[in-house]
Amino acid sequence: MTALSKYARLEATGLWRSAPDAQRREVIVSIGDATLVISDLKDQALTHWSLAALARSNPGTHPAIFHPDGDPSETLEIPDSEGEMIDAIETLRRVVERRRPRPGRLRFAGVLTSALVVAAVALFWLPGALQDHTLRVVPKVKRASIGAALLKKIERVSGPACTNARGRTALAKLGARLSSDPMVVLPAMTRPSLHLPGGLIVLNKTLFEDYESPDIAGGYILAEQAKRAVTDPLEHMLATIGIRENFRLLTTGDVSDAALTRYAEHLMAEPAPEPPVEALLARFEKQRLHSTPYAQARDITGETVLPLIEGDPMNGKETDPLLNDADWLRLQNICGG
Repeated sequence: MTALSKYARLEATGLWRSAPDAQRREVIVSIGDATLVISDLKDQALTHWSLAALARSNPGTHPAIFHPDGDPSETLEIPDSEGEMIDAIETLRRVVERRRPRPGRLRFAGVLTSALVVAAVALFWLPGALQDHTLRVVPKVKRASIGAALLKKIERVSGPACTNARGRTALAKLGARLSSDPMVVLPAMTRPSLHLPGGLIVLNKTLFEDYESPDIAGGYILAEQAKRAVTDPLEHMLATIGIRENFRLLTTGDVSDAALTRYAEHLMAEPAPEPPVEALLARFEKQRLHSTPYAQARDITGETVLPLIEGDPMNGKETDPLLNDADWLRLQNICGG
C-alpha cells in the first residue's frame, strides 16, 4: 500500500482501554505493516489492530476514538494534539475502504451481465430457434389449412378463385402434366404467380388469357416449384409475421386473423422473387418444356432473362404440347371468358 510508506515512522500518544471495565492506559500508537500497533511506554507491543478492520466511534468529533470493527469494547482515544496521527489513520481507512470488494456492485454487474446475455439470446437466437422448431413440428394438414386461410385473404383483393368446372378440369390436367401440387386461378392478382404453405400454387388468369400457348403458365408453375424448393413458404411467412405469431402457432396451432391479413397484403405488395436459374432450367429439362417462352413473358427484351433463353434445354428439340387445344381453350375460359 503506497500510503503506508508515507506514515511508516509516524508515532503518537493515546489512551487505550482493553475492555469497558479496564483502566485506560497511556500508550504509544504507530503504524505498522497494514496494522495499527499499540505499545506501552516501554515500547512493548500490547496489541495490533488491522487497518482493514478499524472503525471510528465518533466521526467528526474529538478526541478521536477508534476501535476494532465489530468490537467497540476495546477503544483507543487519540487527543487533538495528535492531529497528524488522526489524519493518517483516517487517510488509511479511506484507502482501505476504496480497495474493499463491493459485493453489491459485483452482484449488480452480474445481474446486468446476465440480463444482457438473456436479451441477446432473446433478440438473436430465440427467434431463429423458435422458427426452426415450429417448421419441424407443424404438420402438413396444418400447413394446408394456413395456405387455404391465406388464399381467402388474398381473394379479398384479387377476387374469388375462378370456378368454371371445365376450366378447373383442364387446370388439373396441366398440374398432373407438370407434377404440380393443387393450383387455383385468381382473376386480378397483383403478381403472375405465387405459392402458399401447404403446396398450393396460385396463378393469375392473365397467364392464360394473354398468351397463345400454355407454355408460359407452365413456366411460371415450374418457377414456383423451384422457389419452394429453396425457401419453405411457411418459413417466409413466420419470418414476416414475427415471433409472437410464431409462438402462437407453436402453442395453439393457429395464426391470428390479423397476422394472416397482414401477410397476404405483404405478398401482394412485395416484388416476386426469382428462382435460381440452374435449378429452374433443370426443371424445364425434366418436363421437356422450352424455357424461352417463359423468359420472354417475363422480359420481352430478353435482357434480364438471357440465361433462361441461352440455356433453354429444349432449344432445337421437338416437344409435346402441355395440353391439347380443347383443354387449352377451356383453361383460357376458367374465369368465364
